[in-house]
Amino acid sequence: MTAAPELPAEAPDHHALVRDHTVYACVMGSRAFGLATEASDTDRRGVYLAPTPLFWRFEKPPTHVEGPREEEFSWELERVCELALRANPNILEVLHSPLVETLTPVGEELLSLREAFLSRRAHATFTRYAASQHAKLRADVRTHGAPRWKHAMHLVRLLLSCRDLLRTGRLAIDATPHRDRLLALKRGELTWPEVESWVTRLAEESEAALTTTPLPESPDHARVESFLTHTRRASAVRWAVADDEVVQRGMRGGPVGEG
Repeated sequence: MTAAPELPAEAPDHHALVRDHTVYACVMGSRAFGLATEASDTDRRGVYLAPTPLFWRFEKPPTHVEGPREEEFSWELERVCELALRANPNILEVLHSPLVETLTPVGEELLSLREAFLSRRAHATFTRYAASQHAKLRADVRTHGAPRWKHAMHLVRLLLSCRDLLRTGRLAIDATPHRDRLLALKRGELTWPEVESWVTRLAEESEAALTTTPLPESPDHARVESFLTHTRRASAVRWAVADDEVVQRGMRGGPVGEG
């Protein structure tokens, strides 16, 4: 018999949620976008499923955890679903990374919902985020005479993803077809007016694509909620069985948690 699982302590080690309960983990950033160079960091993102009994306490499990490794950030499953339904660009891209490091059955089911999260709302969220980044870059140009070129590259990359998502109904984050020009932009080899022109053209093309996009008006909220509900229920049952096993073995005088 295997050892009964243990819930995190009353004051849980949040890193334990990542180490022990991750259902999906991937590499993001330039490596996932096909834009990595020798100097690129390895940015890791993940999703953990906090055991259902943790939600019965006054102190709820965290919605996100930074670490335990450098450049690592994870979200609790419900938070990921909430943000993805809102068409959060960061979360949607995480769910489409080609560089998967951890994938459990729950993670597989989450990824099977990728299309359920996609909707025309992505146009508003992607372009809104792009507009905020564009404004910051313009402020840099006014103040310092030049933008932060790496940020400018990722602004253009995001707009490329938005345009193609609206055109095809599928989110593809691999920017390899545009790699040479994007990396030239990152190195500052394009002029700021050239970048402005590229950004404007992509925004116009996204607007045009919105009129004929195959994406639905709204995401499939009911399908996602059904997934979250049965996943939480299965977690509750698993931990209830574990607790009962501990009690029964204790009544027989056996050591709790013995394999």
